[in-house]
Amino acid sequence: MVKKEAFGTTPDGKAVDIYTLTNIHGIEVRAMTYGGAIVSVKTPDKKGNFADIVLGFDSLAGYLGKNPFFGALVGRYGNRIGSAKFALNGKEYTLAKNDGPNTLHGGLKGFDKVVWQGQSFQKSAEVGLVLKYTSIDGEEGYPGTLHVTVTYTLNDKNEFSIDYQAKTDKDTPINLTNHTYFNLAGEGSGTILGEELTLSADHFTPVDATLIPTGKISSVKGTPLDFTKPNAIGTRINDHYEQLVFGGGYDHNFVINRQAPGITLAARAYDSTSGRVLEVDTTEPGVQFYTGNFLDGITGKQGHTYNKRNAFCLETQHYPDSPNKPNFPSTILKPGQTYHSTTVWKFATR
Repeated sequence: MVKKEAFGTTPDGKAVDIYTLTNIHGIEVRAMTYGGAIVSVKTPDKKGNFADIVLGFDSLAGYLGKNPFFGALVGRYGNRIGSAKFALNGKEYTLAKNDGPNTLHGGLKGFDKVVWQGQSFQKSAEVGLVLKYTSIDGEEGYPGTLHVTVTYTLNDKNEFSIDYQAKTDKDTPINLTNHTYFNLAGEGSGTILGEELTLSADHFTPVDATLIPTGKISSVKGTPLDFTKPNAIGTRINDHYEQLVFGGGYDHNFVINRQAPGITLAARAYDSTSGRVLEVDTTEPGVQFYTGNFLDGITGKQGHTYNKRNAFCLETQHYPDSPNKPNFPSTILKPGQTYHSTTVWKFATR
C-alpha cells in the first residue's frame, strides 16, 4: 500500500509530500520529497511489537533547520572531499568548506536540502517511490548538469531497496548515499553501544585529524575497527587508538570484501533486546560506519532527545575524497555513461 500526504512547505513556497509505503507484514517506510529523506521505518521486534527504528523529526520544520542529515539522500558527493577542491581534466574546482577545511555531503545546499519530484508505484509484491532531481551545471561548484533518479522499493520479503541512477553532460564526480540513523531498539531509546555489528570488511581507509583519508588501505586486523566477527559497537569504541580519537568514535570508510561485481553483504546489525536484525547489501565498494558522535542533544520525534552514540549509520558509498586519490575506485561519471548503484536493507528478527 502507498499513501501520499502533504507534509508542509519550504520557506521558498515549494510543497513537500510524504509517502507511506507498507508491505503485507505491516513494515512501514515513510519518505518525503524534501531531501528524499527517510522519515521513519517501523519494524516488529521478536514479540511482534512495532517501533520506529530511525531518528528524525515529527514535522518538516525540524528537517528545514540545522540537522545532521537525518534520513537524507546525500549528493552530489556523499562524505568528504579534502580541502574542498579537486582537479578534473586539468581544471581545479572549488567547493564550499562546510566541515572545517573540507566539504561534506554535497556542500551548503546538497541533495538533502532540495525538493525532489516524487511519483509512487504499486505492484503485486512491492510498493515504492521514484524521486527525480536535476542538479544544474555549477551547482555547489560541481561541473555538469546531472539528472538523478532514486527509486525506493519496499517488498513483501521485508527488503527495502534504494536504487540510484544518474546521467551527466560533463565529466563530474558523483557519490550518492543515504544517511539514515538507526537504533534497532527504537528511536529515542538511548545508546546503541550494546548493539552488535558485523562488517564484511577486512580493510578500511585510515583518516587524518580532519577525517580525510590518507590514501592508504589498511587491514582491520588487530585494531578496534575489526568487525569481521560480531562485536558490540561499544566494546572498543573508547580505546585510545588514533583513528577512534580522530573520529570521536567510529566514523570510517570500510572496504567491502568482494569476490565479484554485483550486490554483496556489507553489514549486519543486531539488537539482542528487541531481536531486530538489519542487513545491508550493496553494489558499492565501501560503507561508512558512523556512531552518531556529533549528536548533541537534538530534540527529535515525540520530544525524544538524541545524544552522542544514540544511533549508527551505515552509508554505502565510494570512498571519501576519491577525486583526490587516484588509487581509490573512480567516482567520475562521463557523458554517455549511466551511474548506477543499489543498496538493500533487509529487516528480520531472531
